[in-house]
Amino acid sequence: MLTTRRLFTAILFVALFVMTTREIADPDFWWHLRTGQFILETQTIPHGDPFSATNAGKTWVTHEWLAEVLLYAVYALGGFPALILAFAALITLTFAFVYARCAGKPYVAAFAVLLAAIATAITWGVRPQMLSLLLTSVFLVALDHWEKTPSRAIWILPGWMLLWVNLHSGYALGIVIVAVYLFGALCRAGLTARALALNFRSPSAQLFFVLIACLLAVLVNPNGATMFGYPFETLTSDAMQAYIQEWFSPDFHRLEFQPFAWLLLGTLAALAFAGKRVSLTQTILLGGFGYAALRSARNIPIFAIIAAPILADALWQIVATAGGAKFFAAPKIRAPRGLIALNWIVLALIVLAGSARVALVVTNQHAVERAKFPAAAVDFLRAEHFAGNVYNAYGWGGYLIWRLYPQTRVFIDGRADVYGDAFIENVFLKTYRAGADWRAPLDQFAVRVVLVEPGAPLAAQLAREPAWQKIYGDDQAVIYRR
Repeated sequence: MLTTRRLFTAILFVALFVMTTREIADPDFWWHLRTGQFILETQTIPHGDPFSATNAGKTWVTHEWLAEVLLYAVYALGGFPALILAFAALITLTFAFVYARCAGKPYVAAFAVLLAAIATAITWGVRPQMLSLLLTSVFLVALDHWEKTPSRAIWILPGWMLLWVNLHSGYALGIVIVAVYLFGALCRAGLTARALALNFRSPSAQLFFVLIACLLAVLVNPNGATMFGYPFETLTSDAMQAYIQEWFSPDFHRLEFQPFAWLLLGTLAALAFAGKRVSLTQTILLGGFGYAALRSARNIPIFAIIAAPILADALWQIVATAGGAKFFAAPKIRAPRGLIALNWIVLALIVLAGSARVALVVTNQHAVERAKFPAAAVDFLRAEHFAGNVYNAYGWGGYLIWRLYPQTRVFIDGRADVYGDAFIENVFLKTYRAGADWRAPLDQFAVRVVLVEPGAPLAAQLAREPAWQKIYGDDQAVIYRR
């Protein structure tokens, strides 16, 4: 029976699916897609870089190999539309798990979930990172349930960890979250030796063994124990922190970061006004990931899915204290048939409107690709049957890998961990900025073609060089050849 409350919930998730349906615009998507194709066609997982001219054969920790295989498999089955729809469903499912953890269903819970979703919107897309977000949500659901009612069902987490470590290096989030819940359980038990007694009757001991099993599961991946250190190498990369936008701290002067500010401040205000004590576990998670989100915009989604249930619980406490719980309670009388029929009509109309919006996004992918990436310039190179090494803008490397590999090898792409801080600073940027000795890297790696933005310092320098000839140009890209 489609009551008004159920209609509201259905509208929430239809809206979330429509909101999360996005055209593919992530520069790294393209090399992820090519890597999945490479793995499936060669039946091997690369441990050395196969794509660049500058770091060919250099150690590459393919920590997202399984996600890349899945990306290419979905693409092979249904092209870009299938990928767009699959990841919209995946993100929507993530917030369905968040909703399941919220108090005050459906109205208060929906408010908290919607605010959290809008705060994370800047990171949505067809990205392996979204798989980490989903699995973080799964871990939080399982651990919240365990904290209220300890059971052997918590042993499902090592299995999820086995999958996670092969999908994305964000698996470390799962380890951290389990450790926080274990610490909270030990504190509640008084941090005594008995609390961690080596038997399965103790909830703390049970979670301790789950944590150990999760750590052992991390080893089951093509890169072995290397995966333990990989997340920390990424976090400590100076070049990634300095040049990759999503690693920057959120700029609250920009509109897209305002929902995060509202979520952060709203959660703290609701907790203060509700006068409700927050558990040690929630305090550590909220404080730790709140700090992480303020340090790097990439961490906002993790904070959001942690904060939303805490916000909903505090708001529901305020509503209940004010006597508003009766207003939000489900009616005890059966809804009239006419109202139920009207609800179905409303839902059908909303689904129809949402489907139209989704169809527009899917059919707009080609236009977005050509607007965000040098598609016309690459078409020109393909028509010229160019083969060799190319110097390219950083954000275009992945697209060139997808369109031109193996005939052409890129100078650099979004795999900053492969190239390293020294290469980015002292080789790539030295040439891009047309600084002292800018020609040396081009000569060292036998670069015959340069593909960069028209406004790049290197483009201005090449325009003055007799040895280099401009063979293509548009508002987006220029190509020089020697």
